[in-house]
Amino acid sequence: MMDWTPIVFVTFKALVLGTGMFFAIKWHYDQGKKDKDKAKQNRAVLRASGKVVAVFALSLLALGIVTFVVVKMVGLDMTLP
Repeated sequence: MMDWTPIVFVTFKALVLGTGMFFAIKWHYDQGKKDKDKAKQNRAVLRASGKVVAVFALSLLALGIVTFVVVKMVGLDMTLP
């Protein structure tokens, strides 16, 4: 009974992801053909990606600090071997 489950789910996942990738590539290709103001859009994309990277770095730093505080409060040993 359980032997066919991974085969069906992996096949379904591959079909869904493959279809999604096809339409994403097609959409980006079509958008690239109709763009006229490329430099302005490139700056906007770079600005947005910089913001995403900054938010991710700050979130990672906050998570590290919170983890450190919780570990110290619980009293776990954090020394390296």
